[in-house]
Amino acid sequence: MYNNKIIIIDEPELHLHRSIMNRLWAAIERERKDCLFIYITHDTYFAASHTLSKKIWIKNYDGNIWEWEEIKESDLPEQLLLDILGNRKNVLFVEGTHDSYDTKLYREVFKNYYVVPCGGCTSVIARTRAMNGTTQLHELKCYGLIDRDFRSEHEIECLEQDGIFTLDVAEVENLFLVPEVLEVVNKISGYDNTSIIEEIKKYIVKERFEKEINSQILESTISEIKYLLSSVTIPNNNESDAKETLDNLSNNIDFNKIKKQQEDKFLNVKNSGDYNQILRIFNKKALSKSVGHFFGINDNAYCDFVLRQLNTDKDKEIIDAICRYLPKEILE
Repeated sequence: MYNNKIIIIDEPELHLHRSIMNRLWAAIERERKDCLFIYITHDTYFAASHTLSKKIWIKNYDGNIWEWEEIKESDLPEQLLLDILGNRKNVLFVEGTHDSYDTKLYREVFKNYYVVPCGGCTSVIARTRAMNGTTQLHELKCYGLIDRDFRSEHEIECLEQDGIFTLDVAEVENLFLVPEVLEVVNKISGYDNTSIIEEIKKYIVKERFEKEINSQILESTISEIKYLLSSVTIPNNNESDAKETLDNLSNNIDFNKIKKQQEDKFLNVKNSGDYNQILRIFNKKALSKSVGHFFGINDNAYCDFVLRQLNTDKDKEIIDAICRYLPKEILE
């Protein structure tokens, strides 16, 4: 038996089901503790599972010289860090899951980016900041893209300083309702005038927005208060300073004043009748699943119908329509 040797395994993931892959190699390593194991792998899950191992990634190979670098610790989950390094693309963190509207749309629009769904906006914000603070990834650009929701202009400006941008509509579902997308669907459905589009606009403005405006004002008020609370740093090393900060915070957050500000904003948009401005502040995910019947499409199937057009000759029209409501900083 050969002792104290180096064992090199090329692609240990081949022909092995993931459920047994890690356990098998861990058992072999335990059996031969005298040996040094070197794995050459493309499987980031396998690499990340070796929590105590040194990891090296190949940055470049020009036919003569290998350029490599040891992977350092980061605030990003290690498997995600490995995936980003392996893709070698600029990164866009988005809300949602792998099969959500966010991901499906953005992967078609931002083909030059590695689009990573993160779940909620909090994770998008945290991961964008973590990646931009990881020196090992300084060669890659990284942005976050989140829904506008009820965010104030001040909050949006603060986020942009960290490379986190918002849609020009309240949430991703509203992209299916912008006039330019409605025009494409109208054309696909075979209508030669815009009467249906006007019916949809009237329905959203009169039957939905105006009737739900009070609940929207309240939600927006609460959202602003939560932001103000979250943006304050409370000292944790001095009791009197902590108490003073909390007292000032309590005195400065005036519910009635904030609500009045939100009322003014929503009522101004209502009085203007500006459809695009309504989509910008009307935060109602189910809204996009209420207009399909105008085109003879099942309401619940409308968004999927639009997504399917991304696999047809109408893809450019859909993408161009959506891009008008996406941040130019990321599109450029």
